[in-house]
Amino acid sequence: MKDDENAGSNGMPRRARAPARRSDIASFIVMDVMRAAAALEAQGRSIIHMEVGQPGTSAPDTALSAVRSALDAHTLGYTAALGMDDLRGRIAQSYRDNHGIDVDASRVIVCTGSSAAFLLAFLAVFDTGAKVALPSPGYPCYRHILSALGCVSPLIETGPATRWMPTLDALSALDRDQGLDGLLIASPANPTGTVIEPVRLAELVRYCNDNGLWFISDEIYHGLTYGVPATTALAFSDDAIIVNSFSKYHSMTGWRIGWLVVPPSLVRVVERLQQNLFISAPAVSQIAAIGAYEGIGELERNRETYAKNRELLLKALPEAGITAFAPPDGAFYLYADVSAFTDDSLSFASAMLNEIGVAITPGLDFDEARGHRFVRFSYAGTEADMIEGVRRIANWPRLQPQR
Repeated sequence: MKDDENAGSNGMPRRARAPARRSDIASFIVMDVMRAAAALEAQGRSIIHMEVGQPGTSAPDTALSAVRSALDAHTLGYTAALGMDDLRGRIAQSYRDNHGIDVDASRVIVCTGSSAAFLLAFLAVFDTGAKVALPSPGYPCYRHILSALGCVSPLIETGPATRWMPTLDALSALDRDQGLDGLLIASPANPTGTVIEPVRLAELVRYCNDNGLWFISDEIYHGLTYGVPATTALAFSDDAIIVNSFSKYHSMTGWRIGWLVVPPSLVRVVERLQQNLFISAPAVSQIAAIGAYEGIGELERNRETYAKNRELLLKALPEAGITAFAPPDGAFYLYADVSAFTDDSLSFASAMLNEIGVAITPGLDFDEARGHRFVRFSYAGTEADMIEGVRRIANWPRLQPQR
């Protein structure tokens, strides 16, 4: 007799299988754009990449030299879960050098990029159901990671009136309404490039301390400002959790190396999580990161290139009819209002890629409610690519306002 196709080997009805509900998160749209751009390049198309926040330069020569030496001298096995002591000490020193703040190296935890740092930080301080306030627009992976962990991310809407940063009044109102467990902000911010003023940052940190909220500061674009330097949240509280990375200023995206600075009470907590989830950050990347600190001259020249690219876009995009931006204080992004041309940033970005070979990111990646009116331009590429990109954009027939 033929077995019942709906029965398992134990004779019981076969149970339906499906992906876990926690996996039901939105895609990271910029990665989809990158995939589409790569497919066109594979067909022989010339593509100008203004979609992804990835420096067009490699890791500094000093980082590469350190790795070459290590390949012959080290086994490059596991390191301590918290990271190599030399690297943790050098990161701590950077806070003294750049901010005049003493940070004990014992509080520094080296991670597999800022992505792992966020996961470790969220797991360390938020239980399932926690409510973590996020500015909108904002980096989409914050809310996606929190969602996968079973947390909720109430949004603080920002805009021109608040210089695209959350205010104390907005935070306190949301806390009264929702009962928050934490706040995460980034400065310079992605996608807007805005830098928060020190006074406002101090107010937000103080509110979180006074009301029992965890304050997480994404500082991965520190070093990339074009006026007043960005301020670390550690200037106002040792209880702030700091996320940073070698990806942006140090041009090391593919090396996947970043760090956390946490209060002393969380060091062992995060260490246990790191041991079990990642064991340690890659040894070769940690050695490269140590070497990168000796390449500041090269990195500052990269920043000067971004500054030139920024000026180029600020001049050329308005000449093409794209005139409204968030204040481009830092990072390497322009967040532009394109509502004069479209109410569908996804199709607008797709058309730009397919018709003129310029890849940009639709604002829907960063703001599900209002992002249909915005796009993000990254100027992290080479100066030659930026010149060619704005030439193509200026000649694009679609840049005619809707009638």
